[in-house]
Amino acid sequence: MQILLGVLAGLAVLVVLVTIHELGHALAALKNGVVVEEFAIGFPPIIWSKKLKNGVDFKINILPLGGYVKLQGEHDAASEKGDYGAASFWAKTQILFAGVFFNFVFACVLMTILAWTGLPQVLSNQFRLANDGRIERSAVRAGLVTPDGSADRAGLKKDDQILKIDGKTIDSPETMRTLTKELAGREVTVEYRRASSKQTVAQVQVKISDHETAKQKGYIGMIPVQDAKIYAGWSAPIVGVGTVVQMMGETLKGVGQLFANFFGGLVQKLSFDQATRQQADQKIAQAGQAVAGPVGLLGVIFPALIGGELTTFVLFVAIISLTLAVMNALPIPALDGGRWVVTAIFRCLKKPLSKELEEQIHGTGMMVLLALTLLITISDVFKFFK
Repeated sequence: MQILLGVLAGLAVLVVLVTIHELGHALAALKNGVVVEEFAIGFPPIIWSKKLKNGVDFKINILPLGGYVKLQGEHDAASEKGDYGAASFWAKTQILFAGVFFNFVFACVLMTILAWTGLPQVLSNQFRLANDGRIERSAVRAGLVTPDGSADRAGLKKDDQILKIDGKTIDSPETMRTLTKELAGREVTVEYRRASSKQTVAQVQVKISDHETAKQKGYIGMIPVQDAKIYAGWSAPIVGVGTVVQMMGETLKGVGQLFANFFGGLVQKLSFDQATRQQADQKIAQAGQAVAGPVGLLGVIFPALIGGELTTFVLFVAIISLTLAVMNALPIPALDGGRWVVTAIFRCLKKPLSKELEEQIHGTGMMVLLALTLLITISDVFKFFK
């Protein structure tokens, strides 16, 4: 049941975010005198349609996979009045990036609301104003308990609250790591609480890991985690926008690392050196683990979010909206940023961009994107059934 609810929630989020994106394109087109022929929520077959007063054919379709906007004369060579192709370069820039801007603004609005009600801290240096608001931290809990590890054998389970170790209060994961490192090789008392039950005590052996480095000493087979929320007052809009900008930088770094791992790995696979080929396999595997496609989003991530807090769900929607903005802004053919780059290049070269050549460029880009989506989906399926 939770998986079904997660799939439905994921599809609803996808439709909302894509509709917001396409609404940006449509409004920017109308503002610049370009005729909007169709604006659709979902994909055909059609459920309902209506001709609006401004001439736009508004449609609601049955397949909840996003939506689209159709402009008159959507290729760059079109020259009739009201055609997209007949618009100025500045007008085309506004139209192409309006969808990106709308997704960015929507993410900022959600982050601002969360900054008022409790914005989950997901980055160690997450943006906030020190002179306004506060940070509230939860108790330290077991985020992961290694099967047959010291903590597992002592009876600790995932999500147990860790109160004290060897009589010392645990107020952060860092405190716990430092303490267990100092206690390496000893059996210690761990005081913890499970759900609403009373405080419990366990005897846990603090081991020295197989790798004898100072950083890795003090191993009890448990990863401590702590939830934190940022609460802002008057600065909530500033915190909202600042957090989105900060996460946009992190997203760009992640995308850069993803491409570096994937394409760098493919190049290294051509090497005659076995060690280099093994390194290539690791890079490609890292790239596969770092992304989630439709199956991962709808079948794993959203069902997990359904069972959690509303603030976490809203935060994830904001991050998806931001990711949609960032990805569409990239200079990849078929995406908004790619379409703008192609138009800009031919404008700089002072050469006409024919409809056939434009379709060939962006059609090739779309085929590559579809192939990558297929690979990611296959990877998701394998991860899902592991």
